[in-house]
Amino acid sequence: MKAETTTNVPLKSKKLPIKSGMLQQLLAFASLILLVIIFSLASPNFLQFSNIVGILLSTAVIGILALGATFVIITGGIDLSVGTVMTLCSVMTGVFITMWGIPTLFGVIGGILTGAFCGFLCGLAISKMKIPPFIATLAMMMIAKGLALVISGTKPIYFTDSPGFSDISLGNIIPGFGIPNGVIIFFAVAIIGALILSKTIIGRYNFALGSNEEATRLSGVNVDRWKIIIYTMAGVFTGIAGVLMASRLNSAQPALGMGYELEAIAAVVIGGTSLSGGKGTIVGTVIGALIMSVLTNGLRILSVPQEWQTVVVGFVIILAVYADILRRKKA
Repeated sequence: MKAETTTNVPLKSKKLPIKSGMLQQLLAFASLILLVIIFSLASPNFLQFSNIVGILLSTAVIGILALGATFVIITGGIDLSVGTVMTLCSVMTGVFITMWGIPTLFGVIGGILTGAFCGFLCGLAISKMKIPPFIATLAMMMIAKGLALVISGTKPIYFTDSPGFSDISLGNIIPGFGIPNGVIIFFAVAIIGALILSKTIIGRYNFALGSNEEATRLSGVNVDRWKIIIYTMAGVFTGIAGVLMASRLNSAQPALGMGYELEAIAAVVIGGTSLSGGKGTIVGTVIGALIMSVLTNGLRILSVPQEWQTVVVGFVIILAVYADILRRKKA
């Protein structure tokens, strides 16, 4: 176990993503500003305070999902289950609080732990059973979707007997400030994620796994254990997003969730995280999530039909992945 304290591989992999990701972050931020300018000129309603708050609130859910996906993608993996696992976490929160009568705080913790457990199972399947991440998380996506429908009886679970539950996302912890708690939680979680990625051993091994997994293994690092830890931690982020979604709607919607994984992955890639692993930042992911929310909100304000909004998001995903391919060729 002494060999696991070796810092040669992690230290190398820690410096690379920070330097190579700065240009992509600047480009992503410039794209965000450009989108804001375009939609502001196209519609006077875009820059209204209520609309800006709405954008930030919608970013909170996608953003937190993307934060967890960032850790997974940096390892060179992928997680297709975040959307339906988020829904399952919402449903389980509703079961704990509404059906079982558990206090709200413990019900919220239970919902988050549901996400952590799903992440743990994915990590276990990938590291111990050697199932490719794409297949393992695709299976979890289907399992979570089915369980959410079965447990809820295909019907929404409402938090009518827990009036304070909606305050988790929609309340204002800072009176008079006008920013919902969900937005504050998002940025607080992002700060925590940034600290984990840049200042802890989890972050160092995260980059090391994505940069060269075999070299990391040969250096004495227990690769399987760290993969399980990283996927479990990503599940915690998904659980938090599930609680925020349920709080925002004041209900757990069992049919919701499909498609969120694509937006989360797109936000991560737009923010500069490489799909091949080893490179990525939390700041870039936050910017990417804001871009996705601004784009969706702007198209909606311009009365672009829902089906065309989906088409545009699809093109954005293609462009983001293509940009990642070009970055890897230049590296």
